[in-house]
Amino acid sequence: MKRTSITMVCLAVCLLGCGIVSAGQQQASVHPAIAPTSQGIFLVFPFENDGTSPRLDWLCEGLEELTIQRLSAAGQQVYTHAGRTSELDRYGLPPTARFSHATMLRIGADLDADFVVFGKFNSDGKALTVETRVLRVSPTTLSAPIRESGQLEGLMELHTRLVWKLLAANDKGFPLNVAEFSKLQRPLRLDAFEHYIRGLLANDDDGRLRELRESAGLEPDWPEPAFALGQAYFSRRDCESALPWLARVPATHARATEAIFTTGVCRLLMNQPDKAEEVFLGLQDRLKKHLVAGAELPEILNDLALAQARRGNTPGAASSLLRALDLDPDEDDYPFNLGLLYLRGNDATTAAKYFREASDREPDNPEDRALLIYALEKTGNRSEANEERGATAEALGPNALPAVKPETFAKLQRVTTELDTATLQLEVASRESSNGSVPTSTAATSSSSLGRKGRQELVAGRLDSAEAAFRAALTVAPHDASAHRGMAEVFRRKNRRAEAIQELQAALEQRDSAVDRTTLARIYLEQKKPELAKTELARALKLAPNYAEARQLQEHLQNGKTQATTP
Repeated sequence: MKRTSITMVCLAVCLLGCGIVSAGQQQASVHPAIAPTSQGIFLVFPFENDGTSPRLDWLCEGLEELTIQRLSAAGQQVYTHAGRTSELDRYGLPPTARFSHATMLRIGADLDADFVVFGKFNSDGKALTVETRVLRVSPTTLSAPIRESGQLEGLMELHTRLVWKLLAANDKGFPLNVAEFSKLQRPLRLDAFEHYIRGLLANDDDGRLRELRESAGLEPDWPEPAFALGQAYFSRRDCESALPWLARVPATHARATEAIFTTGVCRLLMNQPDKAEEVFLGLQDRLKKHLVAGAELPEILNDLALAQARRGNTPGAASSLLRALDLDPDEDDYPFNLGLLYLRGNDATTAAKYFREASDREPDNPEDRALLIYALEKTGNRSEANEERGATAEALGPNALPAVKPETFAKLQRVTTELDTATLQLEVASRESSNGSVPTSTAATSSSSLGRKGRQELVAGRLDSAEAAFRAALTVAPHDASAHRGMAEVFRRKNRRAEAIQELQAALEQRDSAVDRTTLARIYLEQKKPELAKTELARALKLAPNYAEARQLQEHLQNGKTQATTP
């Protein structure tokens, strides 16, 4: 199993209410005469503790999270804390480290963010000063510092003024005054917020649960601790405890899609396929009303298929898995589950076909290979089975293959337990698209809008529409690295590898990227050009020495396995 995003970069964006929730959905408040429009996509880093009191270190991530919430409530698109830390993890970077402007800029560019927000604070335990700055990704500019000072106990009001100043400085036409902006924000107790952040930062489960329960008790109508508690219990596979907390997440909340998905997974793990199917079908319907038309998530389709299979709906399960397989060309779980479905239906020939695809997608997975060999033997093709057994011994070692027992097939089903929120930002219709308006004030804005449309179509599996959108973006801005990267992915999926290479090289001419160089290496492997792949991986690791995907691919090459990890 691999959990790589199907979108080339790992995104996790907070767009409220399966997209964007209006301020009125967050709380009862008077709507301003002019609603703020999105200025672009924001990426927020933790604030630095510039004082001497380590007991206030929780404010580093606290101010990050609060900034995310304030921006979201004002209709801005902003990456979640989880989205940022996930990207840092790919690069092997600690989530709480201090980064240079250049590093933050590189990460922001790889995430297709428009603005990077960072800052610092200083407090003696009573008084507090917070400073923030905005780094525009393209063209690269750094704003002047924006400061607010006051009493620590007045943090919530102080921070609201700070974020209002940030948005007003970033867009001279920002339509809200500070009073109107404040009405968009949810009133929140400082102690509840502190317990929530300390819960997120806790290193042990018991401490995390204790802090989050305290937060939920102080602010029972605040969804954030309820969602976090649901996920914390789910991580322990304590679904009985997780479900009541997940049920407290409103349908309009930013994390509602994840909460519903986890609920469905719990129903599967509790062997309640009828309830699981109901959850996943409802989630599909919910997303189709908010996503670019017809888009689906492969994780949902996979788990829906497992629920359908357990209820005896084999044709429905096969259809769902085939769609998931097409949407995510890298994941081996979907063809593996298809193979199991056909194997349990006594169609070993078709099962072998899908086990081979799973093995091609993930050559280092011994379970994929073991089931392929078993299916081949069931068809009577012992010579090919022996060839596979020999190849596995050479590649993975003589004792790598697990035993295959038909009575355990049901337990081998691979349930997707985590929704790839990496793609939600691309799939959820933005406020601009839902209103039918596209920013056209500048060429850069238009190119950005067209590029995001292309990525939406790519996620939906509509390659021709994605190609048309990326071409339009490149017509407006021929040197747009993001559009070149998107076009490369389209060509790669169409098996037009030479053109994909040209597009990636064009993107790299604009901005060097470990992500793009690793993708380029994968394509060279698909072309059976391991030396070129090694060169690109070396360059990728020079840029990002701990970049996990590049390291894994390099190890794959060093072990003499030159087969591509994608079909």
